[in-house]
Amino acid sequence: MLEIAGLTVHYGGIEAVRGIDIAVNEGEIVALLGANGAGKSSTLRGVAGLIDSSGDVRWQGRTISAWPAFKRARLGLALVPEGRRVFGTLTVEENLLIGAYTQRSKAKLRAGVDAAYAMFPRLEERKTSPAGLLSGGEQQMLAFGRAMMAEPKVILMDEPSMGLAPAVVDLVFQAVADIAATGVGILLVEQNAVVSLEVADRAAVLERGRIVLEGDAVDMREDPGVLRAFLGSESAAASSEL
Repeated sequence: MLEIAGLTVHYGGIEAVRGIDIAVNEGEIVALLGANGAGKSSTLRGVAGLIDSSGDVRWQGRTISAWPAFKRARLGLALVPEGRRVFGTLTVEENLLIGAYTQRSKAKLRAGVDAAYAMFPRLEERKTSPAGLLSGGEQQMLAFGRAMMAEPKVILMDEPSMGLAPAVVDLVFQAVADIAATGVGILLVEQNAVVSLEVADRAAVLERGRIVLEGDAVDMREDPGVLRAFLGSESAAASSEL
C-alpha cells in the first residue's frame, strides 16, 4: 500500500532522518519506535508531504514523492497529528465534517459521520459540544474519527497516547486496532513501546534518524534485551510485567 525508500529529511544543516525504508500493507499496523529526537515525527511529516524530503515515497507502486500534501491526502493518506490538533471552538460534528473536505456527496458525508459515531459512541454523545471542552482521550478519538472521514487507506498516527492518563491509553490503542481491522494500514509513531508492540504487526526502532532494528512485533515484545538496549530500562521492566 505505502512504500518508503531512502527517505531523508533535513532541517537546515541537520539531518533528522537518514535514508530509511518502511512499508505498510493493507490492515497492517507498523510501529515506529525510538527516543525523543530520533526522527519519528519527521518521518511522518516527510511521508505526508508537510516538509521537504528526499527519497522515494510510493503509493500502490506509484511514486508520489513530488506530490504536495493535499494530493497525497486525496489518494487516501491521512495524518493524525501529535497533540490531536482539533478545532477547539467548533463542535465535535463540525470537526468530523472538516475531515471530509474532499467529499461532495451528502449521503457519504452522513454515512461517514454515522460510522465515526458507531466506532466512538462517546463522540455522538458530545456531538454538539465544542471540541476544546473534550477530555484528552475524547479529543484523540475525535482526531481518529476526523481522519476516518477522508476514507483513508493508510493513516499516519503521531503519538496518540501523549498526555493521556494510563486508564485511557488502553482505550485509545483498542481504537487503533479497531481501525486497522477495517483494512486501513497504520504507520504508528509512539513512545509507549510496550503498548505499541501489543497492537503492532511489525516494528522498527529509530536511533538518530536511522533504523537500527526491525522485525515482527511479537519477537521484539518478548525480548527484554531489545527493549532495554533500544527503548530504555522502563520499557523492559513494563514488558516483564505483562
